[in-house]
Amino acid sequence: MTEPIPTTARRRPYDAAKKTQILAGYERPGASIAAVAMAHGINANLIHNWRARAMRRQGAVAAAAAASVVPVLVPASATSACNAELRIELRRGPVRAVVSWPLSEVGKC
Repeated sequence: MTEPIPTTARRRPYDAAKKTQILAGYERPGASIAAVAMAHGINANLIHNWRARAMRRQGAVAAAAAASVVPVLVPASATSACNAELRIELRRGPVRAVVSWPLSEVGKC
């Protein structure tokens, strides 16, 4: 009779902290998914899948946050009294976006 061949687990479990650490390595300037995958001894497709799931989750979080945005009403007397601007600055890693808008035209922003 033949003996059953012992099988090993085909998938290694990665906890959320380890996935986050690996994905953070990819976000460094000049890093590639292939290089990060090789450094951790995993297939690049796995990182692609984790990244896609993380982006879908971030999209859901952003959509929920956008639904909770409350407009701020600025009285006309406040805008005519000063010659200032509304400044919105967004940062994501090394990328920065800045929007400046005159307070006198804040209703059109």
